[in-house]
Amino acid sequence: MRLTTKRLILRDINLKDAGDIAKEANNLKVSRYLLLLPHPYLLKDAKWFINKCKKDTKQKPRKSYEFGIELKKEKKVIGMVGLCSIDKYQGTATLGLWLGQDYWRKGIATEALKKIISFAFNKLRLRRLEAGVFTENNPSYSMIEKLGFKLEGTKIKSRKAKATGKIHDEKIYALLK
Repeated sequence: MRLTTKRLILRDINLKDAGDIAKEANNLKVSRYLLLLPHPYLLKDAKWFINKCKKDTKQKPRKSYEFGIELKKEKKVIGMVGLCSIDKYQGTATLGLWLGQDYWRKGIATEALKKIISFAFNKLRLRRLEAGVFTENNPSYSMIEKLGFKLEGTKIKSRKAKATGKIHDEKIYALLK
C-alpha cells in the first residue's frame, strides 16, 4: 500500500529497506522516547520488524498499518508512521511515528501524520485516534497538539522505553473525526 504527499511516500516496507531503517533507528536520541525500539538497533532488528509487518498485512481484519516514510527526493526510508490496535467495531486506533534525527524540524513528521490521520478517518472510517507521548518529549506532543489532538490525561510511571529501560509518565492524546 502507498500513500503520497507533496514530499513523501508512505509505503509498505520490504527487506531492501532494512539498512535504511537500522541506520535511522540506531540513534538513542530517536529511540529514547519510544516503547519498542531497542538500542542499539541493528540490521537484524530491522529485518525482524519488516517480517513482522509483512505478516501483519495478511491479518483479516487488519489490526495495524505500518508505513515507511520515504522522502521522494532521497528514495529511502527515513522513519515510520502507523496505526496499531485498530478496532473497527469501536472505530479506534493508536497512532505512532518515529523519524531519523537528520529529518527533524523540517515538517516531515507533520506531513506524514496529516496523511495517516486522513487515511484513518476517510479510508478506514475510524472515529477516534489516540497517541501516547512521554512527558519529556516536548516536540512530539507540541506537534500533535497543533494537529488538533486534545490531552485527555497523564498516566504516571506507566511506560518503559525499551532503548533505555527508563520508566516514563505518558500523556494520552486523542483526536476525533
